[in-house]
Amino acid sequence: MSENEIENITAESASEEDIYEVKRIRIEKLNALREAGKDPYTVTKYDRNALTATIRDEFDRLENTEVRIAGRMMSRRDMGKANFIDVADGSGRIQVYVRINDIGEDVFAEFKKWDIGDIVGIEGLVFRTRRGEISIHAHKIELLSKSLHPLPEKFHGLVDKELRYRRRYVDLIMNPEVKDTFYKRSRIISEVRRYLDGRGYLEVDTPVLHTVEIGAAARPFVTHHNALDIDMFLRIETELYLKRLIVGGFDKVYEVGRIFRNEGMDATHNPEFTTVEMYEAYTDYKGMMELIEDMYRTVARNVCGSAKVMYQGVEIDMESPWKRMTMAEAVKEYSGADYYAWESDEQARAEAEKLGVQLEDKNAPKGLVLAALFDAFVEQHLIQPTFIYDYPVENSPLAKRKPSDPAFTERFEYFITGHEMGNAFSELNDPIDQRRRFEKQVEQRRKEGANAEVDEDFIMALEYGMPPTGGLGFGMDRLVMLLTDSPSIRDVLLFPTMKPLK
Repeated sequence: MSENEIENITAESASEEDIYEVKRIRIEKLNALREAGKDPYTVTKYDRNALTATIRDEFDRLENTEVRIAGRMMSRRDMGKANFIDVADGSGRIQVYVRINDIGEDVFAEFKKWDIGDIVGIEGLVFRTRRGEISIHAHKIELLSKSLHPLPEKFHGLVDKELRYRRRYVDLIMNPEVKDTFYKRSRIISEVRRYLDGRGYLEVDTPVLHTVEIGAAARPFVTHHNALDIDMFLRIETELYLKRLIVGGFDKVYEVGRIFRNEGMDATHNPEFTTVEMYEAYTDYKGMMELIEDMYRTVARNVCGSAKVMYQGVEIDMESPWKRMTMAEAVKEYSGADYYAWESDEQARAEAEKLGVQLEDKNAPKGLVLAALFDAFVEQHLIQPTFIYDYPVENSPLAKRKPSDPAFTERFEYFITGHEMGNAFSELNDPIDQRRRFEKQVEQRRKEGANAEVDEDFIMALEYGMPPTGGLGFGMDRLVMLLTDSPSIRDVLLFPTMKPLK
């Protein structure tokens, strides 16, 4: 296989045999370097004084100035005794002019054997070519690390979605917009923290490993602690520990936490994901509505420059006041079913059957029927930001009942782009009512085969007294999807969960 043939092989166009051959030849080159005492992997440091983006942004100041940059060689244009290469660092890429007369024959001969993907250090003068491209005229070049694999074809990048998720490191090399998404993700998280810190919230950390499988609907991952010889459960929420802190006297707390749920995967679900949960003493769910609406508006302005953002071709308006509807109002609007016209659970179930909605629980009470109709008829229509509030007590075990209508709780969820984005309560602080609800939840989970238990320590915390409290949790990944116009959660997770390859 000739040098030109090797140079033209790409990660996507080549057969396994071709890629094996490329790797074999590159290892041969590496071994030759090592035999010559020039092993690139022994380089421990390279002092840079500029980034490619800085050179572009500040060209007027840096023209004819000597700079030292380092990065990955992304392309090469061979003109015999001179080459143009593109070098990419964490901030972008720049063209470098490498000429035999400037770096010497011996170094130039070595340079011609380097490969696309190798990491190089460049020292040279900043200039603009006749065609107007900002470049560096190298007078010194150094190999800092060897790439043993070919990069994907330069014009089409890494386009296979499955391969991009599995080899995110290559995706980041080839697709600058992907790197931009994760820069923006980091900034979004920082802006959320800044917003909450500015409102007097305290960021805390709570345990990831729990000794009790609680009765909540999500299935946990199970592990084993060898020293204690007990099974432990990766957390499915941060809620109960954060509310313990409200009991303990912290009036405003939040956590940006990694959550683990042993469930399915789709465009909006990954087994591990990031949530933000916050709790504030002496407020209620209406107070949390005001907080989250203002937070989203503020974060969007600061990150995107506007609270009106495009998502998959639709403008999402977070600037205008968000729509507010009770669950019963929303179900009536989109399905015609009127909760307040149902005189019995049987009548509610009959209406669900008439509307073609299959109920998981054949003896479902009115509240669960209402929730099932909401899922079937309403959620997909909530494209613009919408609060749905006053949820049935049957599916809200941690929310306080409405004093004016005990069949409902002071709970809301908010929806954008047809997806649930967050969940909030006026938190239940009655330990007797909480125990009753936990026991009912645990009973149901055990029927499903779980080894769930009542969290007795949390009940004890409530028995010491928790003030009236508003609590809210939202998926950070879904917020990032919204603000980066990403259709899948895997697009905003650096390393999404993937089925292992054989």
